[in-house]
Amino acid sequence: MCIRDRVSTQSTWDCKRKMVEEWCSKIKSGQILEESELEELCERAIDLMAEENNMVNCNAPVKVVGDIHGQFYDLLELFKISGEVPSAHYIFLGDYVDRGYNSIETLELLLCLKVMHPKKVTLIRGNHESLQVSSVYGLYDEVNKKYGHANPWRVMLEVFNYMPIAAIIEGAILCVHGGLSPYVPSLDHLRTIDRVGEIPTQGPLCDITWSDPDPKVEEFETSTRGSGYQFGHKVVEQFLRINGLQQIVRSHQLVEKGYEYVFPDKSLLTVWSAPNYCYRCGNIASVLNIQENMSKVFDLFASVSDSSKCVPYKNMVPYFFQPLS
Repeated sequence: MCIRDRVSTQSTWDCKRKMVEEWCSKIKSGQILEESELEELCERAIDLMAEENNMVNCNAPVKVVGDIHGQFYDLLELFKISGEVPSAHYIFLGDYVDRGYNSIETLELLLCLKVMHPKKVTLIRGNHESLQVSSVYGLYDEVNKKYGHANPWRVMLEVFNYMPIAAIIEGAILCVHGGLSPYVPSLDHLRTIDRVGEIPTQGPLCDITWSDPDPKVEEFETSTRGSGYQFGHKVVEQFLRINGLQQIVRSHQLVEKGYEYVFPDKSLLTVWSAPNYCYRCGNIASVLNIQENMSKVFDLFASVSDSSKCVPYKNMVPYFFQPLS
């Protein structure tokens, strides 16, 4: 798209701000967008994400949110506790959909916020933002139930394909959904990944969205998930040193208290933001607040009553209670 077209597009969307605000109110009231509205929203979100680098540069203060997994009413509670956009600046670490019963509302609200305040909302891609996973673990069936057919799901997949895969805060803290990859030893390698398209079953894009830290290993080992790797403290220490970083922040694994430092030196932090995951795990959720001076504070919150009253749209794929997502 040429500069002139971008200016025209931005001007058009500035005029449509009131319309998007109305969409937000509609979604927050428990309704989903009309299919034509969703298509228009996704088209604008793709335009914005296509202009973002693989790794989005973010300044502190900023709030970092872990997996949400379609728990829409808990997301609304999160905003009440940690602050509404645009007063607060957010990095979301992916897995917006599946497992929970309101993946559509969750994704549509986040996309509306992204379109209205693109510099205040960064939406990183998780492993569930893919065709293969979302077709099995909830989103596909929810779309068919609520919209009557699968076309809106295909529109959402296009948005997933353009989401950035990382963010970096003040050049010091790397945020990804899953973890590290033996094919990505440096930030320069991360910047050159071809991210647009379906997440493959192996390779750097797969690893960034699927891998997990493991205190019991040192190097990279094959993951028990079947995709990505498990990696140890030695891998993290080397990656931080080579790239001049202080810490890695990621999500992707359920942690009971909402956050967990995986290694004793606090070099890697897992943040989890879906309370009472799958409406039965009983866990607390958290939001990581990184202050202007780079100090860290956690907002902790429990699931709200509206979330527990959600009605499943079908029998869900069985979930075996391992610390996975």
